[in-house]
Amino acid sequence: MKRNSASALARRYSAADIEQLRQMTRAARLHHIHGARQTEIAEKMGISQAGVSRLLRMAEEQGIVRSVVVPPEGLYPDLEEALIEAYGLDAAYVVDVDPSEEGVSQILGAAAARCLTDEFEGGPVLGFTSWSTTLREMARLMEPRLKGRITSVVETLGDLGSPMLQHEADVATLQMAQALQAEAVFLRAPGVMKSAALRDVALADMHIQKALKLLDEVDIVFVGIGPADFHGPLEENDNFFTSEQLAEVRKAGAVGQLHQRFINSEGLPVRTPLDDLVVGISLDQLRDAGRRIAVAGGAAKHEALAAALAGEWIDVLVTDAGSANHLLAAANATPKKSKG
Repeated sequence: MKRNSASALARRYSAADIEQLRQMTRAARLHHIHGARQTEIAEKMGISQAGVSRLLRMAEEQGIVRSVVVPPEGLYPDLEEALIEAYGLDAAYVVDVDPSEEGVSQILGAAAARCLTDEFEGGPVLGFTSWSTTLREMARLMEPRLKGRITSVVETLGDLGSPMLQHEADVATLQMAQALQAEAVFLRAPGVMKSAALRDVALADMHIQKALKLLDEVDIVFVGIGPADFHGPLEENDNFFTSEQLAEVRKAGAVGQLHQRFINSEGLPVRTPLDDLVVGISLDQLRDAGRRIAVAGGAAKHEALAAALAGEWIDVLVTDAGSANHLLAAANATPKKSKG
């Protein structure tokens, strides 16, 4: 019934308007449905009590609050709140995507460019996953921002895929850096080496050393998530693993990967010799990052995304409604974790 409602919402409202509607709806639900006081809402939403009062007043003026809270079509505050509660997230954004619609990655990327504007307040180092189709679309649509705290946008993984894909990744990194008025720091080496010895040679390069050093200092990072298998446009001999290597890592219990570092269904690292072939952010560096954002969805990523959430690798999530429902069903099968 909500087919194309997300695009209709975008046509009717600006990005700022959509975010304000989201804030109004969340404040109204907390107050009128959950009975939270304005001081409690202010703490949850990270705004002043006066700001909460203004949002509640605006919600009434917009007709969001009647005898019940009525979210504007295309928004899913109930799913967003449930994801935050189930997985201890700082924030969640759920996007309306028709299950039969192609281009889920592009839709999520466009949504992320609109709704993540408040998530770039940290700094000074932003880790960017330039090989992700979704994040390349986000970077393409990012509106230029006033100079903020972010000074460097560093790639979190070396080159993957064909030369054309590598070129598109370079462009996306540059677009992201330009939108944030920051320096683009490229990681120009194969993302997966043929041997640990070749990786050691690559790590001697001064430009690669600069990028890897910045990954020790990441304040905000976009988490790359995928299955423990070939995915997207990646093929064998594409600066990537072989079929045999991937079969072995799945046999060891891997269900997904974060920047080509493998995890099991509980989100725990699956340590294998393949770790010594990857040029990119490690799981230890990812764990230490200040704020970890994932923009991912679609059935192909359900298992890996559920594992990443179970392992508490994500603080902020942008996903589609179908994936949100799948993740909530998965959460019901395991004990709830509190944010640590």
